[in-house]
Amino acid sequence: MEFIFIRHGHGEHLNDYPNRLNTLHPGLTEYGKFQVTQIRNEIKMDPDDLVLVSPTKRTIETAIIIKNDMEFIISPLVGPRMFPQNPELAFLACDHILTKTEITNLYGNTEILDFNLDCWEEGINRIEQDIFEGYATRLLDWIGESHKKIFIISHDGTITNYRIWLGEKGLTRKDFLGEAVVYRMNL
Repeated sequence: MEFIFIRHGHGEHLNDYPNRLNTLHPGLTEYGKFQVTQIRNEIKMDPDDLVLVSPTKRTIETAIIIKNDMEFIISPLVGPRMFPQNPELAFLACDHILTKTEITNLYGNTEILDFNLDCWEEGINRIEQDIFEGYATRLLDWIGESHKKIFIISHDGTITNYRIWLGEKGLTRKDFLGEAVVYRMNL
């Protein structure tokens, strides 16, 4: 099984950093769209691959650019997650996820996966580690052996949390992926 993590391209909330981190639902900048277009050629998706996308505007826009007519599933289980966890830090508006209604209004009947969990208020951003690991385990169990490649289009902190959960050791913020970067992990 191969996990292919893709970090979204440059977002509007990163213009005039850090002053715009409290921008609600930032999308990709024109530069971010260009970045994602540049990596599209190195991503080969097959019809039986699974594509999971964080419920933020910038990750969904990233998926739309690279998906090559592939369907994708939006899930709060791969939404923004702080790394490292620090409940003392403020919850930034840029990390608020779209609601199910907003997703339907903006993106039609795109499939949503949440296992009927109560995870739409703050998503997985600041939940305790054991709860995150329970959600991640449930997601991996759901994936099972049915897909050879699993694409996760998400955020730097989320990707780092999943990399650690999948077995990587000693990761720090220095291991964050850059904008519109692809990271492959074989299990």
